[in-house]
Amino acid sequence: MNRYDFVYLFDAKNANPNGDPDAGNLPRVDAETGHGLVTDVCLKRKIRNYVEMTRGNESPNRIYFREREVLNRLHEEAWKQIGEKPSKHLPRDVAKARALTGFMCANFFDIRAFGAVMSTEVNCGQVRGPVQISFARSIDPIVTQEHAITRNSVTNERDLEKARTMGRKFTVPYGVYRAHGFVNPFLAAQTGFGEEDLSLLFEALENAFQFDQSAARPPGSMAARKPIIFEHESELGNAPSHQLFDAVTIRRREGAAVPRDFSDYEVTVDSDQVPAGVSVKVA
Repeated sequence: MNRYDFVYLFDAKNANPNGDPDAGNLPRVDAETGHGLVTDVCLKRKIRNYVEMTRGNESPNRIYFREREVLNRLHEEAWKQIGEKPSKHLPRDVAKARALTGFMCANFFDIRAFGAVMSTEVNCGQVRGPVQISFARSIDPIVTQEHAITRNSVTNERDLEKARTMGRKFTVPYGVYRAHGFVNPFLAAQTGFGEEDLSLLFEALENAFQFDQSAARPPGSMAARKPIIFEHESELGNAPSHQLFDAVTIRRREGAAVPRDFSDYEVTVDSDQVPAGVSVKVA
């Protein structure tokens, strides 16, 4: 596998792209600039959810970090495979220790892609993943809208005299977000992350919000837009990541004083900043 860099663009319209539990579930924001933020963990969760849903959580595309999963039980599967009793210490036999992490990589997509720390009470070692994704940041500062909502039901008997109870909901009227990604071919060789996994990764990014609808993200309110993929001709790569990312510019179109749609922005890739040996794919 060769090296890959990519720019991932998505937008949010009347949705909460990534609520902050430490701030009453308000959309995450950079306090100094007002730009919206979506964490890398949030994006990876959407990838995991897509892979689990479309691949049935079956090997080789099982998902390690799932809701209500007991990780030590998964580790015990690896120890059973090497014929040893589970332990909090890795086997002294290097081959068997490698077999433990190898089993986990071979069976779990997110370990092959993102890595995992599996040194718990049942130890399967640590894996550094080849795929890294940055925080996503909105192109322009966002506005957070607060909406009062009502509920005709009450929680307990002492509230029966109340006609209704009140709540709050937060949305971003509109924002385009940009994240950066990187695929390290040397780490991919160590975890077994191959071309099929790479295709599945980009498939998941393109469909990340298609099956993620909720009250906070209604249908059509969030969409993956233009994934811009830079493929190098070699494992080492033919240009530094920042140079390729700088070649991608997202500007608000003239006259779009208050953007409310992706068409209010213009996305360009400066081919002069993309050297020979790097091919560009824009979906």
